[in-house]
Amino acid sequence: MKTSKDVPATSLLDYPRPSVAVDTAVLTVAHGSLQVLLVRRGEEHHHGEWALPGTFLRERERLADAVLRSLREKAGISGRVPRQLHVFDDPERDDRGWVLSVAHVDVVPVVALEDALKSDGIRLASVSGEPQLITELPYGHAEIVAKAVEWIRAVYAESPDPGALLVEPFTLKELRDVHEIVAGASLMRDTFRRFMEPQLTGTGQMSDGTRGRPSRLWRRQQKHYS
Repeated sequence: MKTSKDVPATSLLDYPRPSVAVDTAVLTVAHGSLQVLLVRRGEEHHHGEWALPGTFLRERERLADAVLRSLREKAGISGRVPRQLHVFDDPERDDRGWVLSVAHVDVVPVVALEDALKSDGIRLASVSGEPQLITELPYGHAEIVAKAVEWIRAVYAESPDPGALLVEPFTLKELRDVHEIVAGASLMRDTFRRFMEPQLTGTGQMSDGTRGRPSRLWRRQQKHYS
């Protein structure tokens, strides 16, 4: 009869191990559409193609630290706190081998991306206006973009501009315009106002009327998505 001493000890090295990557969908609103930030790959594999900023996890590195490193080194973005979105684990998603991607997402005002976008290797792509470019992204990144769009539309349906894309203060019309761009659809004015207004704080001021008649100005009660 075998005892526990007769059973070989199991090591972590006895199990197959995938590589682990992090990829981040940085979303913004620009030129009247919802856009995602892409970087041109400088690596030999898929060299010159556009992709989401990402990297492989280093030994003993935290996921959040790898995300910040990739945004800083690949996209020139710092000072952000992206949130974890989803784990993409299709064994065939990456043509280099077995790679899990822990995808992240962040919503960034376009003004905060101006310096990064000065680089020829960084651009914005409309998630609906450039479908072929998005579809042809390598490493299953199109699926990550789709999941990120699904997420941002869900959070924007619940609260006013949780990604702080608008500069405060703003009018309800400006707020609805941003929400319509994110939603990719028109929103009923009165329904939108009734749902969002209780989540806003009035400033007691009016817009100057340079873009339409003067309107009340508001601030968010909630500063950012949770």
